[in-house]
Amino acid sequence: MGGRIQVPIDIGQDCRIHETAVIGDGVVIGDRVTIGPFVVLTGPLEIGSGCWIGAQAVIGAPPEINGFEHFSSYSEPSVGCGIFIGENTVVRELTAVHQGSERPTMIGANSFIMNRISVGHDVQLGENTIAAPGVTFGGHVTLGHGCNMGMNSTIHQRRVMGAGAMVGMGGIATKDIPPFATVVGNPGVLHGANSVGMSRKGYAESDVDVVGSAYANGRLPDLAALNDATATAFEWWRNLSTKPLIG
Repeated sequence: MGGRIQVPIDIGQDCRIHETAVIGDGVVIGDRVTIGPFVVLTGPLEIGSGCWIGAQAVIGAPPEINGFEHFSSYSEPSVGCGIFIGENTVVRELTAVHQGSERPTMIGANSFIMNRISVGHDVQLGENTIAAPGVTFGGHVTLGHGCNMGMNSTIHQRRVMGAGAMVGMGGIATKDIPPFATVVGNPGVLHGANSVGMSRKGYAESDVDVVGSAYANGRLPDLAALNDATATAFEWWRNLSTKPLIG
């Protein structure tokens, strides 16, 4: 291991850290983590085991909020609320992940965050998030598990995206997206259910049919007609949603 590493930090076993990486105080790195050239990591930050961080990624800079305190050295922790990246997550080249201002910024386990992505302050992405190149997550965005963001798509600040939902390439989501929905366009509109995604993730075919039929008619499904796991995803979204796309 090389790099301009400041203490105190905590680095697990069998990590592969490029000699040009900059790692500041308050960074915790799990086992078997790969960190590429010119990566900048600033605490408070925890990276789970098995993660892969691509070249020139910047993780842990202060929130992009006008007037928010910025540190004077990349060796010192930010005054933000910290960042947590779950295990076995990939963060590709030139991606930026900012500290939280009111809550930790989080990327769930087993996520695939591709290149040139902006993960804004206070964003919390569920497990198994897939974000294609050029995606922008505005501040305070919340995603359920298994969401998919198409290339160059954007989700507006403080919006909530339910489990298994998808925003198509170049889409701009300005409202809260219900679970298993597909949204396209600018501004984003409901295009139907993500039926293929639901089937691949093992949801009951009866639930796929109920959700698909509801979205085809521009409404939310009757939760009583759904299995518990699917209904729970809708309840989670309803509890957080303040500006629903449909409802």
